[in-house]
Amino acid sequence: MITVHNLGFPRIGATRELKFALEAYWKGEFARDALQDLGARLRKRHWEDQAGLDLVPVGDFAFYDQVLDMSFTLGNLPERVSNLKGDQLDNYFRVARGRSAQSATEPHACCSNVAAGEMTKWFDTNYHYIVPEFSAATEFKLDATRLVEQLGEAKRQGVKAKPVIIGPVTYLALGKAKDDSNKLTLLPSLLDVYAQLLETLAEQGVEWVQVDEPILVTELTQDWQHALNFAYHQLKACRVKLLLATYFGQLEENRYLAVNLPVAGLHVDAVTGRDDLQPLLNLWPDHKVLSLGVINGRNIWRTDLTAVLDWLEPLAKRLGDKLWIAPSCSLLHVPVDLSSEQNLDAEIKPWLAFAVQKLEELRVLAQGLRAGRASVREALAANQAALASRSASPRVMNPVVQRAVAEIDAKLSTRNSNYARRAAEQAKRLKLPVYPTTTIGSFPQTVEIRRARSAFKAGTLDETGYKKAMQAEIERGVREQEALGLDVLVHGEAERNDMVEYFGEQLEGYVFSQFGWVQSYGSRCVKPPILFGDIRRPKAMTVEWTTYAQSLTEKPMKGMLTGPVTILNWSFVRDDQPRSTSCRQLALAIREEVLDLEKAGVRVIQIDEAALREGLPLRRAQWKEYLSWAIECFRIAANGVADQTQIHTHMCYSEFNDIIASVADMDADVITIETSRSDMQLLDAFDNFDYPNEIGPGVYDIHSPNIPTQEHIVQLMKKAAERIPASRLWVNPDCGLKTRQWAEVLPALTNMVAAAKLLREAA
Repeated sequence: MITVHNLGFPRIGATRELKFALEAYWKGEFARDALQDLGARLRKRHWEDQAGLDLVPVGDFAFYDQVLDMSFTLGNLPERVSNLKGDQLDNYFRVARGRSAQSATEPHACCSNVAAGEMTKWFDTNYHYIVPEFSAATEFKLDATRLVEQLGEAKRQGVKAKPVIIGPVTYLALGKAKDDSNKLTLLPSLLDVYAQLLETLAEQGVEWVQVDEPILVTELTQDWQHALNFAYHQLKACRVKLLLATYFGQLEENRYLAVNLPVAGLHVDAVTGRDDLQPLLNLWPDHKVLSLGVINGRNIWRTDLTAVLDWLEPLAKRLGDKLWIAPSCSLLHVPVDLSSEQNLDAEIKPWLAFAVQKLEELRVLAQGLRAGRASVREALAANQAALASRSASPRVMNPVVQRAVAEIDAKLSTRNSNYARRAAEQAKRLKLPVYPTTTIGSFPQTVEIRRARSAFKAGTLDETGYKKAMQAEIERGVREQEALGLDVLVHGEAERNDMVEYFGEQLEGYVFSQFGWVQSYGSRCVKPPILFGDIRRPKAMTVEWTTYAQSLTEKPMKGMLTGPVTILNWSFVRDDQPRSTSCRQLALAIREEVLDLEKAGVRVIQIDEAALREGLPLRRAQWKEYLSWAIECFRIAANGVADQTQIHTHMCYSEFNDIIASVADMDADVITIETSRSDMQLLDAFDNFDYPNEIGPGVYDIHSPNIPTQEHIVQLMKKAAERIPASRLWVNPDCGLKTRQWAEVLPALTNMVAAAKLLREAA
């Protein structure tokens, strides 16, 4: 009999209960015990959603981030929090966001502000993790309290628990040394703590432990391959069985290593890594479990269950009870439950599967393998009907859009003049000072904004009233920026629910869920739009709001757009054509908007490509192809304008040092990037690369409530000036400000503008 299991489940709750509880707790409006109780209730509900599986993940729940949880389990706390008042939860949130809770009954909790941990993307997903910090002096000390307590909850609920932990080599690989030490020298002491952890789990009666080592789907040097071999030979004496889990890609040259590691089982992603399967089977030992990820854990389209059964059935005969099936990866990356969607497009809804439905697909496959296809005849017929409906729908393909993509040529992606000539023309037109100041685009989404949006959607506020409400918020933002003394203003994006969803709502080829939320980091959730068909822009999307804002001020107003690559990477994308084709369709739509903004007199246009780096394949061998079409798509969107129009782009929380030449090929006049949490370390790329255009290194960490001082901003900009000439530097936050409060934003921007003035005086 095959075993059916899951690698992880969404933790935010079907209605984002965790998000709202966390934010209330941080404000001092929700008690600590109440937060802990909510966590327990969510875990209980999520285990119920996974009922019927042979093994259910435990330990995949986190109040902020699973990597941060692992750091605390291993006792790897940054020194800056080790001597502060408060308990582990206080320190947990301090590392995550620079501050714990604000509570009158716990005055110590909010006053101990520290630098938040660096944050970056989890492999090639839009999920952010808190980067572990290491030094030569790092010591590890086990604290298994979290896992043991959750195991106790699972036992009381009758859950067949499979604890989930991040593997030691992936943990080291994802972390950052804060000195010149080699992270791998820490592996022996780290393994001692892992051995203690596995022994603790054995004492709790655990049989199987899922150890996530997704680093195995990347290109590894000999040192890191040796580290994996060393690690699992050190751990092979443990009393629990280890299921080594890989996902997000193919093992390729790491197949032999993965198959021969001394573990009881190996999970591979059979969705993105299907080509690995036959070579793996040629190496496969009879005594090991092979777990196959057969349901896509990262997208929301129904699985072709009949096609999967076609290739699974022979494997089930060959492997017998050594065959396990699961989703390809944790379901953290998809929404919770499609059944909550009562307003989703009736034609398209049957084409979709969220986390709960993906587990049902898994159960159908298991039943089909165990008892034959006849036992799931009705489920397979319904599945085929949904697939056929999607394939035949006239809403999917648009011949006009397809012709436009076929006619794309090199002229569309080329500016009229080189950067030097453009910069001179833009300087004459904009008349900006040295170290010009701006923000990244969004301002706080106030209670008034959210109330007006809700009323408009509910039909209790008409379009005229909604427009007036948004204009009032835009005017407030403009007046605040003028009072602050910012040089290039933004309209604040009051009318936008999300930087991707807002555009998707106005493009043909998209539909939208009501509750399709996915965690991005901490309490931050996004609701990716669903790209199901060819993309077309019926009308202008931002021109009215931007020109209204420009009418309120003499200062230049940035038009704010999301770039085609980011819209693509932050959507649930159709899987029936190459992603590059969908991206070119988006590029043509955004290009039309750029040209309309320029015609309306907008002198500065920002096209955010926050997710450019995120879409980079995990293997360098595949980078060239991706970067070729991704950069082309940005240039198609941006490069139809005159020399005098200044094009900006923005990238956040992206380690782009290794693709800096491609970033330069974007040929944006100004690029703004996140650098504050890394203390400008992201600018190391410019030590050996002469970046030709202007750059704004972020100096204000907007993901923390802490307010940067004027002195700190000056210090960061001086570091930047060591690499980039002052004449090409901008001063700006590292991302948009929609998640912050005006009470935080105004003093932070005041300090930022004051710092810029000091820098000008010294220039």
